[in-house]
Amino acid sequence: MMSGTSEKKLVRIDVTSDTVCPWCFVGKKNLDKALVASNDKYYFEVTWHPFQLDPDTPKEGIDKREYYRRKFGSQSERMEARMSEVFKNFGLEYCMSGLTGNTIDSHRLIYFARQQGPEKQHLLVEELAIGYFTQGKYIGDHEFLLESAAKVGIEGAEEFLKDPNNGLKEVEEELHTISRNISGVPYYVINGKHKLSGGQIPEVFLKAFQVATA
Repeated sequence: MMSGTSEKKLVRIDVTSDTVCPWCFVGKKNLDKALVASNDKYYFEVTWHPFQLDPDTPKEGIDKREYYRRKFGSQSERMEARMSEVFKNFGLEYCMSGLTGNTIDSHRLIYFARQQGPEKQHLLVEELAIGYFTQGKYIGDHEFLLESAAKVGIEGAEEFLKDPNNGLKEVEEELHTISRNISGVPYYVINGKHKLSGGQIPEVFLKAFQVATA
């Protein structure tokens, strides 16, 4: 064991998010920065939980821009411009092409990834976000979901997703028990007690780690 590692404290982070929520991805990128910046002080265990911003969206998908226009009206263009600026800060190009739609299958896959370890789950959330937000991939497309799973080394994903009931009960239970107690995402619970919401900057996470381990 390396000298000093025994002084590290465990930080458990439960993140509730939806895979079509751009601020959830922004929050993840900032959280990742905070994890790297404080890796010498803490051990981290990050677990992702499901949320559906719009559970009524169709599984077959709907044009992303059209959906946002219907939902937000004239504000949709300003929202797109704002997200484009935010994504540029991470060296990414925010893409509004392609489809949006029901996220239940992506949450089933994220649940499945958790069974193979929190690191794989965390990596999968990143892959799904990169594809959906920057490459115009559709979050309900099984081919895209399986490509993302393969990239992060998740085994058995095709067989799991093939049956629409696999993981469905577990995801729905989490949606009921966790999501019903919050009004928006992203939402973070650190060491079971310290709570944050929104796409926080890294410094806010760093402070939260300190408070949660004091």
